Amino acid sequence: MATLIDLAETSVRDLNQALHKAPAAAWRVLNPRGAHAVACGIRENLTVDVDGHVGYYCAGMNQQATVTVHGNAGTGVAENMMSGTVRVRGNASQSAGATAHGGLLVIDGDASARCGISMKGVDIVVGGDVGHMSAFMGQAGRLVVCGDAGDALGDSLYEARIYVRGAVKSLGADCVEKEMRPEHLTELAELLKAAERDEDPAGFRRYGSARELYHFKVDNTGAY
Repeated sequence: MATLIDLAETSVRDLNQALHKAPAAAWRVLNPRGAHAVACGIRENLTVDVDGHVGYYCAGMNQQATVTVHGNAGTGVAENMMSGTVRVRGNASQSAGATAHGGLLVIDGDASARCGISMKGVDIVVGGDVGHMSAFMGQAGRLVVCGDAGDALGDSLYEARIYVRGAVKSLGADCVEKEMRPEHLTELAELLKAAERDEDPAGFRRYGSARELYHFKVDNTGAY
């Protein structure tokens, strides 16, 4: 039986404090009504279901917990996540999974601009499209886009891997299409399975860093 917390009656601060002190258990959050910073900073193996839309930074700094938003999420969902799973059943605004170091972020709908910006090891699976500058300065981890990608995908990318099933409007500086080898198909199949998706990995293309901008070269000034 899940513990119920109604944000029409309880503050977000009190909710988060309760989650920080809780042993492993199931929680259900009612009436979020776009509140910011819902279910942030959890360090335990909790299951948290949020019934409705949330605002900025939901499930930020998550460790171990499984947080599911049954609605849409605002800016920075799962920002700086370390581990665990965060799932958005609707759409996500910009900077989803920003700076996240680990864990799995699943967005069933679309994600806006800068999805996975400065990602540092997180796995992100988006069921729909992503906006411009997604995976900008992505350092490590994997971004899977089952729909289309906007302008400047992977701009200034380091070692993060990007898989896209649909069209890419344009690639950012130093991002190039790469060969899809058997190990990449296996990796992608595992990510899609973890995200509970059934797309065929063979229908995706892989993108990564050309590794030309790792070190400053005066001849490349125009590319920075």
